[in-house]
Amino acid sequence: VKMFNKGNMANMLKQAQEMQKKIQDVQSELEDLIVKAESGGGMVKVTANGKMEILELSIADEAMNEDKELLEDLVISAINNAISKSQEESQNRMNSVTGNMLGGMKIPGM
Repeated sequence: VKMFNKGNMANMLKQAQEMQKKIQDVQSELEDLIVKAESGGGMVKVTANGKMEILELSIADEAMNEDKELLEDLVISAINNAISKSQEESQNRMNSVTGNMLGGMKIPGM
């Protein structure tokens, strides 16, 4: 059994710190990432950032003529699409800096 020497350990720590810095950089980029989604052929549009926060919600005037239940479904659908796109993009960016080292593991809040 080979023991770790101090050089290897220092190198591993350095790599871990570099990885942590890259992950922090990606996390701050995610605030600036903008994704757009819509439903009902554009009647409801949603804009979100890379942290899955909804920034804008736009409901077309003609959507107001629809049933309340249908409009609610369109809003939910557009929001879910935006969150899904945000999640996918943030995961792709995180995988690009970790070299998929996390094995495609879903990181909570990412």
